[in-house]
Amino acid sequence: MTYASADDVKAVGLRAKQACAVLRTLSRDQKDAGLHAIADALNAQADRIVEANSADVDAARKAGTDPAIVDRLTLTTQRLAAVADAVRAVAALPDPIGDVLRGYTLANGLRAQQIRVPLGVVGMIYEARPNVTVDAAALCLKSGNAALLRGSASAAHSNAVLVEVMRQALLTTEVPVDAVCQVPGLTRHSVEHLTRARGIVDVVIPRGGAGLIRSVVENSLVPVIETGVGNCHVYLHEDAPTDMAVQIVVNSKTQRVSVCNAAETLLVHRNAADRLLPAVFAELKARGVTVHGDDVSAKFAEQAGIHFRAVTDLDWAEEYLSLDIAVGVVDDLEAAISHISRWSSGHTEAIVTDSVAAAARFTDAIDSAAIMVNASTRFTDGEQLGFGAEIGISTQKLHARGPMGLAELTSTKFVVVGDGHVRG
Repeated sequence: MTYASADDVKAVGLRAKQACAVLRTLSRDQKDAGLHAIADALNAQADRIVEANSADVDAARKAGTDPAIVDRLTLTTQRLAAVADAVRAVAALPDPIGDVLRGYTLANGLRAQQIRVPLGVVGMIYEARPNVTVDAAALCLKSGNAALLRGSASAAHSNAVLVEVMRQALLTTEVPVDAVCQVPGLTRHSVEHLTRARGIVDVVIPRGGAGLIRSVVENSLVPVIETGVGNCHVYLHEDAPTDMAVQIVVNSKTQRVSVCNAAETLLVHRNAADRLLPAVFAELKARGVTVHGDDVSAKFAEQAGIHFRAVTDLDWAEEYLSLDIAVGVVDDLEAAISHISRWSSGHTEAIVTDSVAAAARFTDAIDSAAIMVNASTRFTDGEQLGFGAEIGISTQKLHARGPMGLAELTSTKFVVVGDGHVRG
């Protein structure tokens, strides 16, 4: 269905809401059985899923889509196996539902507990990432939520098959099949209808480019958990070990360029530029990276023979998602902190240093969702941080911040037990 009316979207949302009433009562074993059934089905029908994905990838290439977006869109057999493994990893995690965050007895004898409960119907709006279809469904199911999935038209074939495979798998379990639903329609109207379904949808999570996120945040009547773009920085302090600095910069920038936790800006302490930049540029050149640099870095770029462009303010603000990186030489740690504070999107920043004091100052002063000390920015990832998978990386400060796993898909309620207590 290319176009879907408000009633079409509402009908699917109501089915998901009915599934929530069952989901919140299921045991961990019942939910985990559903997750294992999904993982098994993904592996069993891998050829069918990859074939559907190939249609989306071919269409994207013919349309001249940016290679970074095509990479995000692509599902290989190996990537699909990793997605299935992530579902099993989610199943292996503790069930957050029912966890007691605090419990106490009041002076009057009332016993109070604050416990974790599901959010309810979670609307996911995302672009060109069919793996999100599975990650979101798995995390929502484990945390007792129904997943209402609205992927982009560019992944229409992939998403349709993935949702069908997961729903068929749930038919063999005690998990209601409508715990995983696909929002009908491929035009912007279905997104608008989803974000206006207040009272049916409990929260919306947009995951994609800046335009999508801004549109959802500004127009949604349903509460939004905002995931942000990743203008991530790596700062090399004056005492940064050369080998470590090169490894972290190269991994942060080139291990996978099309993701939000890839580094987009490199800052180098002026006292270490002569030592570090030649080694860093040599490795970046070997990987085809273009440097958008300042006057100081230009000299080292020329010596290395790396492709170079003069940096602009647009470059400092850019999330390239490509083999490009902005490079600046700064006077000291404070100048690096000032630069990051001005230009960062609040996602992930890294420092490479042997100084405990410098690391402490950096982590205290930088106000981003994740700070890496002597580690690649690529570790800001739910799976890497032990969440099994992630539903997104939040750069906002309310409810959730950073990689969002099971706990971030819950709310709380108070249960108060008395013995005939009345308030005087």
